[in-house]
Parts: sequence; C-alpha cells; structure tokens
Amino acid sequence: MMSLQSTLSLLLLLCLINSQTAQSTSINVWPKPRNFTWLQPHQATLLSPSFTITTATNHHNKHLSAAITRYLHLIKTEHHSPLVTPSVNLSNTLPPLHSLTISITNPAAPLHHGADESYTLAIPYTSSVPHAMLQAETAWGAMRGLETFSQLVWGHPSHVPINVHVWDAPLYAHRGVMLDTSRNYYPVKDILRTIEAMSMNKVNVFHWHVTDSQSFPIVLPSEPCLADKGAYGPDMVYSIEDVKKVVEFGLDHGVRALPEIDSPGHTGSWALAYPEIVTCANMFWESEWPVMLAAEPGTGHLNPLNPKTYQVLKNVIRDVTTLFPEPFYHSGADEVIPGCWQTDPTIQKYLSNGGTLSQLLETFVNETLPYILSLNRTVVYWEDVLLSGTVHVPSTILPKEHVILQTWNNGHNNTKRIVSSGYRAIVSSADFYYLDCGHGDFVGNNSVYDNQTSSDSNNGGSWCGPFKTWQTIYNYDIAYGLSDEEAKLVLGGEVALWSEQADATVVDARLWPRTSAMAETLWSGNRNERGVKRYAEATDRLNEWRSRMVSRGIGAEPIQPLWCVRNPGMCNTVHSI
Repeated sequence: MMSLQSTLSLLLLLCLINSQTAQSTSINVWPKPRNFTWLQPHQATLLSPSFTITTATNHHNKHLSAAITRYLHLIKTEHHSPLVTPSVNLSNTLPPLHSLTISITNPAAPLHHGADESYTLAIPYTSSVPHAMLQAETAWGAMRGLETFSQLVWGHPSHVPINVHVWDAPLYAHRGVMLDTSRNYYPVKDILRTIEAMSMNKVNVFHWHVTDSQSFPIVLPSEPCLADKGAYGPDMVYSIEDVKKVVEFGLDHGVRALPEIDSPGHTGSWALAYPEIVTCANMFWESEWPVMLAAEPGTGHLNPLNPKTYQVLKNVIRDVTTLFPEPFYHSGADEVIPGCWQTDPTIQKYLSNGGTLSQLLETFVNETLPYILSLNRTVVYWEDVLLSGTVHVPSTILPKEHVILQTWNNGHNNTKRIVSSGYRAIVSSADFYYLDCGHGDFVGNNSVYDNQTSSDSNNGGSWCGPFKTWQTIYNYDIAYGLSDEEAKLVLGGEVALWSEQADATVVDARLWPRTSAMAETLWSGNRNERGVKRYAEATDRLNEWRSRMVSRGIGAEPIQPLWCVRNPGMCNTVHSI
C-alpha cells in the first residue's frame, strides 16, 4: 500500500505534467545510447526512499565500490528538474523501484585502452517489488550504466521510467580531453571536477599535457629541481600525492590519466634547472635570431647531442611511468623549430659536417623510444614526428605495433596520411577539436588588431579561428574519407584545451558542453538509424543535458536562450512538423 503522502505526491506530479504545454517524448540521456527502448505508453514509477544498489557477486573492485557509493547518493538526492517535463504516465499502482542489481562478468579487468565498456540496463514492468538490472562485462561498463541510470531519474519525489531496456557500447574506445596545465596552472580540485564531468559524459581519457616551455609543474622524485626551478611557484606544483589523487580519482570515475611530457621541443622550462641541455633557452622567440626560434613565446629545445639530456630525460620518463599506471605514454615530439637547434654551437658543427635536423630528431627518438618501450609502454607522438615538412623521422624507426600518432593539422587529410601508413591514430584536429581557438592571440604588440575595416581575414588574430562551436564538433566525422580498413586504425578522438588564454576560472565553459558534443559522436555517432545527421534533435537534448550538468556543479555555457528550450523547434532554421 502506498502512503497518503506518496499518493498526494503522485497526484501533484501528475498535475504538473498535465499542465506542461511543451513536452518531450522521451527521457534525456547524454550521450545517446546505442539502443534505447521505452515501451508505450511511457510509464514511470517512484524511486523508493530506501532504494539500494547491490552487486550480484562479490566483485572486489574498489573503484566500482566507490562509483556505487557515489551514484547511490546522486540518484537519491539529485531531484533533477528537466527544463521540459517528459511526457509520461506516472503509475499510482506500481510499488516504487527498490533496487538496482549489478552483475559483472570480469570485475578485475583493468582500465586500459580497449576495455569493454558495454552494458545492458533493464527496468522491467512488474507488479511485485520492482527492481532494475545492470549487466556489464567489466566494472567500467557498469560505471557507464550507472551514469545512464542516474540520468533516467528525475523529479521531486524522484521517479524513474519503467519498461525500459538499454543496450549500449562506445563506437570508439578512445574518447578524451587534453588539458594543458603548463602555460597556466590549474588547481587539483579543478582537474578533479573536469574528470568528474568527463565521467558524466562517458569520456574516458584525461590526456594531461603537464609540462611545456612555460613551466614544469610536476614534482618528480629523481629530478625535483625541474619543478623547484621550473614551476611558476611553490604553490603551483603537482606533488606526488596530487598525481596519485588525480590517477585514483580518475579510476574511480572510469577515466584513464594519460601523461604527456613533451620533448624535445616545448622544453624551455627545463633550462631553469639544466641550462646546459636546452638550446635557445630564454631568447626572444621571433626576431632575435635570423629565423623564428619557437612556435610561440617560451623558447627551448632539448639538445639531442648532449649525453646529459638523456640522463635527465630518462629519469623523468621513469618517474612519470611509475606515477601513472596508464599503458600509454605521450612523448610529444611536436613543433621542432629548426632555428632553435641551430643556435647551438655543437649542433652547428654537426650540421656543417653533413648532418641534418631530421637526423638529429632521429637520434633523439632512437635514444628515447626503446627506453619507453622497455618500461612496457605504448608511445604516443604528435603527428609532427612523421608528417612535419621540416623536421621528421622515417617510419622505419617508429614501429607501428608500439607507436600511435595523434593528429592535429590539416583535418581529414592528416588522419588519412597516418592510417594509410598503417599507424593507429588519435584525432584532435585543430579545425574541429581545438577548444582554445577563436579567442584571438596572446602575443602583445600585435599590429593585426589595428584594423579599421569591417573585414577580418585573420580571425581576430587566432591562428586556428574561428571558435569551434558545438555544432561544428558534433557534425565532425573523424573517419571521413577512410576505407573500412583504415577506419579501424582510428582509436578515437580528443578535444584539446591549450591554456595560453585559459585557466581554472574559465575551464568549465571552455570545455562544456562542447566536449559533450564530441562525447556523443564518439560514443554512439551523430546519425540516426536512417543515417541522417541528428544535430536538430540533439540541440534540445544538449540544452537539457547542459542544464543538468550545471545543477551538478559544472559551469557549462548555454547554447540557446531558455525560450528556445521551452518552445522546441521554434529556434530551428527549418520548422519541423
């Protein structure tokens, strides 16, 4: 028997539903599941105040235990209020939903690339005590199912749809966010919030671009002087404990922490501790030398001809691979600028004796790649190491079974070049996935802004402008133009937030909900069952999802006025009937 209070709550909720003039036809889940069935007529029942989440077997997975505790609290306390109330018949005869039982086949499976994230979620109709069932191969798939279940619960009192069946799995195994914490420092709490938002969106890789020419903020046991001298200050470092916290928090949320120590370029900050191993350090980046010394202010490259370079770098690599259990290690290798190496007398002599800059980079790779592989890591490089038109190495020294290339230039063309050469690719095209673009440039004394005409051929000074809208990101097909065999080599994609003009004060709005757009396309695609791009209906769902993220403490920026949300379709360019 239902209590009088529960009955009154049901009647009040039914009145609210019946009075809502603009109604959606389904519950919003983001990213959209691969297969979601809600039998007609759409019905929902209350969530029991004593609702529990249990496991069918003793799983012995501390990260899943943490996720269950977290989601149980969220599900029972969130009381999300949708912007547009779902069209649903709220049952006053069914008892409340009392439990969700999780069954996992392989609870010990690690969170590595390619981990099975599939799950099946069922909330069946029953006249007895109703309960939901979540089945997954791994703890990580169970976490994805828990997120979906949490999004199915709404209202105050909380209620949940019944006669629901979900089968879900990602299209791409690698779905990431790259965050640059060198150019501006991000406190650990903001990194953790970012990982939390990633988990909500089923994004599973936190690519931590932790060092660059501007600063070296990570404290490493074997080379403490790098952070001591290279960080912006003692309060702007990531201690060993901080890194462990990020790694563990990531695992609790189903997110891998993938470290990047960029080298040999982008290493000016190393010169504060070891000036002897860095060329062109602390020089003016553009005109002090006859040619440009860096892609942007902050000069410095590691010197491949100095043996001490490898002593220091191998200490760094060993420490980082110890701190991060992640099987991938990102070694950078982007934007090697010829002018920087050419300032060094030793390198000048090497070049005058017939050596080339590409051979210099080859020397560097040959000294470092085997060492990284000996630590049982797969190496990720930016595409430049193979595709740069000025300094690159031959494919013969980049074993395809051990090397992954991350593309950022020339859109689909470079993705094609990578996979057609037989390499696995991570796609981060600046044309689509660079979230820092469109905010101008950060260099001062720049005449490009002195423009008195209405035309702006320089995108406001932004080299990768214009701003990448969520629609641009959502409609991007990362395997466009590839054969079926080539497409198999695309592991997935990452949005990138470079931090010349970003820090913790803007990180939420820069990332969200644009990253949500990438998340859905890499999880379930951007087309409906007829193969048609679904950006129109995605707009309404993304409005709802953005609202829910904000209520969960993520400062995601709005994509439309609230009027558009309350009047579905009226802000479209084509009226859908």
